[in-house]
Amino acid sequence: MRLPTRVDPGRKPQGEPAPPRTSDRPSPVCHSELGLLNSGKNRFRRHRKPDGNHFGDGPIDRQFSRVRKVILARLQNPAVPGFIRSYVSGVPAPSRPGLRILFGFQCQWHKSETLRIRKPSFPRSLYSLRAATLGMTRAVSARCGRLASSPGTPGGGPQPQPPPCPRISSKASVSYIQAFPPTQLHISNILFQIPRNMNQKILKLENLLRFHALCRQLHGLGQRRTLAEWRHVFSSAYPVWTAQLYARPWQTDVFIGAALSQYRLLVTRKEERSRKSQLSSTKSRKEVEVWIGITVEELAKAMEKDIDYVYEALMNTAIDIDSLEADSHLDEIWIKEVIKKAGLKLKWSKLKQDKVRENKDAVRRPQADPALLTPRSPVVTIMGHVDHGKTTLLDKLRKTQVAAMEAGGITQHIGAFLVSLPSGEKITFLDTPGHAAFSAMRARGAQVTDIVILVVAADDGVMKQTVESIQHAKDAQVPIVLAINKCDKAEVDPEKVKKELLAYDVVCEDYGGDVQAVHVSALTGDNLMALAEATIALAEMLELKADPNGPVEGTVIESFTDKGRGPVTTAIIQRGTLRKGSILVAGKSWAKVRLMFDENGKIINEASPSMPVGIIGWRDLPSAGDEILEVESEPRAREVVDWRKYEQEQEKNKEDLKMIEEKRREHQEAHRKAREKYGTLNWKERSFIKYQEKREQPLKPKEKRERDSHILPIIIKGDVDGSVETILNIMDTYDASHECELELVHFGVGDITETDVNLAETFHGVIYGFNVNAGNVIQQSAAKKGVKIKLHKIIYRLIEDLQEELSSRLPCTVKEHPIGEASILATFSVAEGKKKVPVAGCRVQKGQLEKQKKFKLIRNGHVIWKGSLTSLKHHKDDISVIKTGMDCGLSLDEEKIEFKVGDAIICYEEKEVLAKTSWDPGF
Repeated sequence: MRLPTRVDPGRKPQGEPAPPRTSDRPSPVCHSELGLLNSGKNRFRRHRKPDGNHFGDGPIDRQFSRVRKVILARLQNPAVPGFIRSYVSGVPAPSRPGLRILFGFQCQWHKSETLRIRKPSFPRSLYSLRAATLGMTRAVSARCGRLASSPGTPGGGPQPQPPPCPRISSKASVSYIQAFPPTQLHISNILFQIPRNMNQKILKLENLLRFHALCRQLHGLGQRRTLAEWRHVFSSAYPVWTAQLYARPWQTDVFIGAALSQYRLLVTRKEERSRKSQLSSTKSRKEVEVWIGITVEELAKAMEKDIDYVYEALMNTAIDIDSLEADSHLDEIWIKEVIKKAGLKLKWSKLKQDKVRENKDAVRRPQADPALLTPRSPVVTIMGHVDHGKTTLLDKLRKTQVAAMEAGGITQHIGAFLVSLPSGEKITFLDTPGHAAFSAMRARGAQVTDIVILVVAADDGVMKQTVESIQHAKDAQVPIVLAINKCDKAEVDPEKVKKELLAYDVVCEDYGGDVQAVHVSALTGDNLMALAEATIALAEMLELKADPNGPVEGTVIESFTDKGRGPVTTAIIQRGTLRKGSILVAGKSWAKVRLMFDENGKIINEASPSMPVGIIGWRDLPSAGDEILEVESEPRAREVVDWRKYEQEQEKNKEDLKMIEEKRREHQEAHRKAREKYGTLNWKERSFIKYQEKREQPLKPKEKRERDSHILPIIIKGDVDGSVETILNIMDTYDASHECELELVHFGVGDITETDVNLAETFHGVIYGFNVNAGNVIQQSAAKKGVKIKLHKIIYRLIEDLQEELSSRLPCTVKEHPIGEASILATFSVAEGKKKVPVAGCRVQKGQLEKQKKFKLIRNGHVIWKGSLTSLKHHKDDISVIKTGMDCGLSLDEEKIEFKVGDAIICYEEKEVLAKTSWDPGF
């Protein structure tokens, strides 16, 4: 590439002739060393303003005007051509319209990333920056010398000789060269002010190279795009005073240098190519949808990055990383910073608000018109203490033998029975367990009943579960009929029972109250009809009625899984009439009634209010105590169940969120205390303390086995939901976790399955079954896998077995078992070599003394010493056993012990005894 030698003939200079041509040809210039900007007078003339002034009135124009004054002051150098001064001042030089600005660097500068600035011999506040162009050879100086002798510029008179251009090293300095046609080539130095702390510092070359690139590209960039590419330099290591090209389309010929603030124009060529490739692939970059207030965890998930990536991206920013948690909300500036460092596209979106879900639950109907109600049978619950004769009394009324068939002679389920009296009246009886473990069942029975028959044995009187039953009846606001049982026994006093009940606000009619009291004998059947008549009379007073029409309402009394029929429930119908095909909802389960049967197992077609009924057709097993409601269709039933599950999930989320907030507050408080603790320490001391606190030693195999042995995982399977509920309530009373941790792995209703065995094998647990079966195949599989299966039909036997299993997991305790006892009658010393050994003369009072066993010395009831004997003699003979009544002499392994007459010597042995858990379930 060569410098152009032709002046534009379109316009001749006015006032002076054109400069003479010279035969000197310019030296060849490498393309990589030279950038050419401006195409001549036509462009200059085309972008002139009508008034001839090149400058506007905008803020950038005013800034240029101020800078121009500084440049003019610095250009008052005889070596600078006059037309340059006039050109910068805004008056075009009439004789030099074809001004060209050349700007270039040596090739080797493009290969490096920094430029070393040496301190020149100028004042400290001014550094000379010279651009190395035209090859940076001595020919530049020679050429400048030759051109300096040529005629001066028009209008400026004789051109003074420019100062000699010193030899420029590629690492010394940088300057900008104004190049004119070859006949009039001049070099001028424009001084740039640089902070003093830049002395012997590294100045990033990208600021200079980028300016060069801007000169080359300005013709292809519009004003808006050019201005948009000027960016503040926030990340520079040092403040840089650079040059700025005035980027107005009609001022492309204007080139000035000025001291400016930190501005970054373009990047290096390598960075420019990378930037262009990024701009071209902007559409292919992945968009990240974020919103104001997004958390750290949500941002990482949106970017499909690990959460640590967000922390690393914010590491060197002003944000406090230590206080940043996974659920911390980020400001907009930090969101943009992370997205930018990830090389992704940012897309703002509105917060997605969850729609308020409409309540789809099913509820009871409003009260029916009293004119539509019909009389119904009373629902009576028999309650009382265990073994007070509740089930036997009911057997006499039903003329059955239920009590004889119950395991252990106690009731362990709620039984619902419909009894027809000789008078034609019908009563629905609920027989509740009286055992202490079945408190929840008794409470549930009281909630669905109309009348409570409180059975109290005349020989026992008021017991613990009697008081509990009274409280359940009062809580449910249900009237009580008192049945004093076992009155056929001799020497019983029913009046004593009535007096005891006064303390619990149960006042019989004999004492001025409203509670009927009937003396009965469930064993012989005495006065049972009187008890039934009292119940019917109370029911008539209550005027019990129900609406037999409309959707069914009821309550689940008990639920269980039948092997051939699936989930089965026992329910009491309270409103409406249940028929085959009805769609029912109970809790989080629903059913289409396939089959109904009464308490005797007889299939029935419908069930009216107050009638106990077994229902088959449930999709899942409902819980005892759940409310039964009839709905229109199966989709409606599913809708109700989904809503209830949703509500349960929301409640669980609230509880989890509350727990998380508590943990978060604890963590923040711990972090605050840690910062206060480490505030006065240096980084080495802090690191050492944190290492000591966080270091965790792995458990040794022996320690791990000991830890695992103190945990008892169990699986509970029961025949009905109420039984499982009872066992779980008992387990809630477990308070001996410091001895052995009781871990409930799984519980459910139904027989033991292979899944239960596999689960127990995984957790090394024990399976407890209550009134359920485990087939031979299951038993064999459990034996092969080393899984214990323990089946029980009585509730307290199961709990006793559980206590024994817990005790077996506890470490053994050592107990002392006495063998013999002797009293000291005399003391003396025996010489052994050079020392004297104390010896006690003893007589065995009981048992015998064995030399190989352990001994202890008792004085005034206190143990003085424990250990072994060094010698045991009878007269002068060493023996190993001294029996009762014999005298002996003995010495201890502790020579400092002094014997006293009257001390006792106990011979004993230590035996390991199995520990017993301290857990007391309350029965």
